Amino acid sequence: MNLITQLFKIQYPIIQGGMVWNSGYKLAAAVSNSGGLGLIGAGSMYPDVLKTHIQKCKKATSKPFGVNVPLLYPDIEAIMNILIEENVEIVFTSAGNPSLWTPLLKEHHIKVAHVVSSTKFALKAENAGVDAIVAEGFEAGGHNGREETTTFTLLPMVRKAVQIPLIAAGGIATGHGMLAAMILGADGVQMGSRFAASEESSAHYDFKNKICSVQEGDTQLTLKELAPVRLIKNGFYNQIQNLYAKHATKEELQYLLGKGRAKRGMFEGDLEEGELEIGQIAGLIDDIQPVSEIFNDILTDFESAKKTLNSLDF
Repeated sequence: MNLITQLFKIQYPIIQGGMVWNSGYKLAAAVSNSGGLGLIGAGSMYPDVLKTHIQKCKKATSKPFGVNVPLLYPDIEAIMNILIEENVEIVFTSAGNPSLWTPLLKEHHIKVAHVVSSTKFALKAENAGVDAIVAEGFEAGGHNGREETTTFTLLPMVRKAVQIPLIAAGGIATGHGMLAAMILGADGVQMGSRFAASEESSAHYDFKNKICSVQEGDTQLTLKELAPVRLIKNGFYNQIQNLYAKHATKEELQYLLGKGRAKRGMFEGDLEEGELEIGQIAGLIDDIQPVSEIFNDILTDFESAKKTLNSLDF
C-alpha cells in the first residue's frame, strides 16, 4: 500500500478525473470496480441530478468512489448538503478557495483532496486542512491554471513544499507516465483524457471518436480572460481566435462563449460549434475501450516501465 491507496482504501493509486459531461456514475463505478477511485463530475450536474448519480453509483459499486466539485459552482451550498446527506466519503474540490468548505466536509468525516496549479495554492490547500493535493499541469484538458506550468515542472516543486499525499494530473495516460510522476514525487495519479475515451464515459460518441483522432498540437489553452480552458481546435476555437485578432474585450469573449457550449460539444456531439475540452495527451489515445481494459493496459505498461527503469545503467 502507498499513501493514496491507504487514504482512499483503493487497490491502485489511479484516480479518474471528475470531468464535466464525461464523468457520470457509470464511469465512476467502472473505475472503482477496477481498483481505482472513480469520481462523479458535479460541475455539469444540477443538485438533483448529482443526487441521482450518487445513489446509482452506490448501487453499481461497493468500492470507494468520490465526487469532484468546482467550488465556483452556483449551487455550491445545495451540492455540499447533498454530499453530506448522501454520506459521500471522498470529495475532490477545485476552482476556488478550499478553506471555505473543507472544515465542513471534514466535520462530517469526508476525505478532501484539492486541485491546484501552483505551489502557492498547494500550500494554501494544505493549510486549509485537505487530506491530499492534486498538482495539475497545464497539459490537462478542461479548466487550467493561468501560469502554464507543466506537470513535471510543477510536481517536484509542490512535493518539496508540502507534506501531505500528492497526486499528479495533466498529461498522464499510460503506465510509463504514471511511473514517471511517482519518481518525481507523486503518490498517485489522476487521469482524465484516457477515461473520457472509454465505453463508460457519458460523453457523446462523436466526441470520444474525436479524442482518438487528436494529434500533437491539436489542442490549445485559451480564454484566459474568463477561465483558462484547453480545447480541441475546431470551428468554435477559430471564432475565439478571430475575436482575439480583433482585440476583443472580455465581454465580447463571454458573449461568444454563451451558455451550454461545453454540453453542446462533449455531451451532444457538436464537433464544430461546441466546446471540446481534452488534454494534450489525447495525441496518445487511439481507441475507445472499456475501463477494465484501460486499467489492464495501464498496469501492464507500469510494470514494463519499472523493468526498463531497473535495466538502466550509467
